[in-house]
Amino acid sequence: MTERKPAGMSFESWVDKQVRESEQRGEFAKLEGFGKPLPSLEAPYDENWWIKQKLQREGVSVLPPTLALRKEAEDLVAALPGVRTEREVRSLLADVNERIRANLQTPPPGPPLNRKPFDVEAVVAEWREARTSE
Repeated sequence: MTERKPAGMSFESWVDKQVRESEQRGEFAKLEGFGKPLPSLEAPYDENWWIKQKLQREGVSVLPPTLALRKEAEDLVAALPGVRTEREVRSLLADVNERIRANLQTPPPGPPLNRKPFDVEAVVAEWREARTSE
């Protein structure tokens, strides 16, 4: 739709012509979700629906930084049994500990972190024990 409206033609008829020609070329049939029901049609109206969908598509976290770091620490603990080497365990713990310490020194706005850095030696000992008991 890069054409300009011809002089002397009403705007409405020009738009109608553009829509009709697009339909004839099948451009509407190529649209995402064509022929499918609208998602969340039964959900109550939310005026920020488009913002939430955009954030979800872009993979943007809407958690405050402290909550995101808390979740990351929990996810790390849950993922440790699948880690294959002690070096990797230590590396993962060091990375999260560094961010926890930075957060504790200069807390960002939002809820408190309520998390101390991991005791690397204790976690590695638990990891070793869990691997030998398998």
